[in-house]
Amino acid sequence: MLYIKTPPDRATLERIVAGLEDPVEDLVRKDSKFKKLELNPDDYVGNPEAVIEILLKHKQLLQRPVIVKGKKAIIGRPKARIAEFLS
Repeated sequence: MLYIKTPPDRATLERIVAGLEDPVEDLVRKDSKFKKLELNPDDYVGNPEAVIEILLKHKQLLQRPVIVKGKKAIIGRPKARIAEFLS
């Protein structure tokens, strides 16, 4: 999915968060945009609703790739995790 042209909606983000095998806060990129917005990383630790809200407002902060298989999801970093997850 091209997340900038067609960002995930609330239902999609809720599905990803529900099945995520990684800490939910890892879905949020802590990059220069994150710092520019003066966000606090601690606000997202173990807080699925805050993660969903920030990703709905700032789709560029979505960590990627996110791989979804059935009801489970992972963040594909490092890339070696992807093949293991899909097998």
